[in-house]
Amino acid sequence: MLKIAFHQNYIHPLDTNHRFPMIKYELIPEQLLRENTCLPNNFFEPGIISDEIVLKTHEQEYFERFKNLKLSKKEVREIGFPLSKELVTREMTIAQGTIDCVNYSLKNGISMNIAGGTHHAFYDRGEAFCMLNDQAIAAKYLINKKLAKKIMIIDLDVHQGNGTASIFSINKQVFTISFHGKKNYPFRKEKSDIDVEFDDNTDDQFYLSKLKNLIHNAIDNFEPDFIFYLSGVDVLNNDKLGRLGLSIDGCKERDKFILELCNKKSIPVQVSMGGGYSELLKNIIDAHSNTFRLAQEIYF
Repeated sequence: MLKIAFHQNYIHPLDTNHRFPMIKYELIPEQLLRENTCLPNNFFEPGIISDEIVLKTHEQEYFERFKNLKLSKKEVREIGFPLSKELVTREMTIAQGTIDCVNYSLKNGISMNIAGGTHHAFYDRGEAFCMLNDQAIAAKYLINKKLAKKIMIIDLDVHQGNGTASIFSINKQVFTISFHGKKNYPFRKEKSDIDVEFDDNTDDQFYLSKLKNLIHNAIDNFEPDFIFYLSGVDVLNNDKLGRLGLSIDGCKERDKFILELCNKKSIPVQVSMGGGYSELLKNIIDAHSNTFRLAQEIYF
């Protein structure tokens, strides 16, 4: 059975003018249930991650200041969300969701987090709606528990996974791949093991041909025993914060390729949703929902 991490605190209240579409975390589960892609028992409610697990990935001084609402105004501004106890609880719940997911993936082949993909969180700071790096934390968890030896993080959000790249820059057990817009945030990129930059308005055909060739070779060469997939849909051609030109069908084909490849090679995969900021909320929900539909179709 496909297991999906979701908690009501994912739907964090923001000002109506805030550019982050927090409502998507409410609408995606509703859509999946309404169309019978998922049943209520596909979803599970994660608890709060322990400090001990977080501190395997993040600096103690940063984490303590985050938890105790002691970040500077500049740090809060760079994160992009007002700092509150509720936000801290939300981030620690999302991170635990991804931890729980990896255990389901080891058993079922795949698992998914409705939120997560917080790839701009560094060892010692947060950026761009990311405070705790859920997939980095879960990768360290797998290694420390000796549940995996070689991990690959495939980040297909339109923005480079700069925090993830930095955290694992000297870790040979974790191989980081980022496909992203050349002119998108972050404007100062970190160095992943593989970075592929795309020009503005890159279309489906060019993007997918690059993706399929490179990912096949990377997996064959590195031979991971676990994969994290960040399936951001801000690659769409009408995304407010992205600059690429993919269609909804192209985005779906991207997800289909990754999930079919993981399934064919019997490599467990955990999927976090990442970004999506389309002008049309319907497009965000449909593109994200496609990832869940494909998981059910391919694995179950």
